[in-house]
Amino acid sequence: MYIAVRFDVEAAAAERWSDGLLEAGALSVDAADPRAGTTGEAAVFDEPDSASERWWPTARLTSLLGPGTDPSTFLSRAAALADEPVPAYETFPVADRDWVHATQAQFTPLRIEDDLWIVPTWCAPPNPAAVNVMLDPGVAFGTGSHPTTRLCLAWLRERVKPGCSVLDYGCGSGILAIAAARLGAARVTGVDIDPQALRASAGNAVQNGVDVTFMHADALPDGQFDIVIANILANPLRLLASALTARTARGGAIALAGILAAQAADVCAVYTGSFDLAAWRDEDGWVLLSGRRNPT
Repeated sequence: MYIAVRFDVEAAAAERWSDGLLEAGALSVDAADPRAGTTGEAAVFDEPDSASERWWPTARLTSLLGPGTDPSTFLSRAAALADEPVPAYETFPVADRDWVHATQAQFTPLRIEDDLWIVPTWCAPPNPAAVNVMLDPGVAFGTGSHPTTRLCLAWLRERVKPGCSVLDYGCGSGILAIAAARLGAARVTGVDIDPQALRASAGNAVQNGVDVTFMHADALPDGQFDIVIANILANPLRLLASALTARTARGGAIALAGILAAQAADVCAVYTGSFDLAAWRDEDGWVLLSGRRNPT
């Protein structure tokens, strides 16, 4: 029997705790919204995908420990590594199982539009004639399951035309850049500040047989794009307004996501004067802002 250790922390400390738990010997760490409740056993143990999937005030962390591990000793070491006090916690047994199969069972083909699907590599495409982006859930944000990613994919399906150029700013897993290339974009570039995300993106591009350039955001050369898309968070989008504007061609399209509905007006205000930005579509409290750069 494996042992699971579960406790709640402030969301701002969740990443620091996750690092400490893994360094202390956790086999895996899952972060979830405590308001979603628990079932006595976590369905899948994985590291958090992204800060944008963890916007709730408190995070519930569940660590999976190997047989024979003492939870008290483990948690004391993890707390020291995270520079946090030992929290109140609970433990419960977890029966051995095929964890790879259990993880894969959580991800099935995802329909974005009738002719656009996100398909795990271990699944057969439900519609072989559609644009199928083959993707393995991994350490980088972007599996298609989050509302912001689905909004961005639907927006790209509507905007990408053969021969256009696309910049995916904050590419994560590369899902948006790869989808743009599969939809017919001639020049696609994805940038991120996380080397792990860039490695995942490059591997996913090879998996899909597309030519996409991935690089660190600081290495992006001068140039503009017909389409710029950024699925990040509201505050970084505000800070990046000048940079994203400069990368968008006159008359070009921009999409900003990772924005809660209550934050949309503030983000729009920062881009006013350069774009006719407005809410395009919303899902589960998240909104995608879309617009075109003023031609003059």
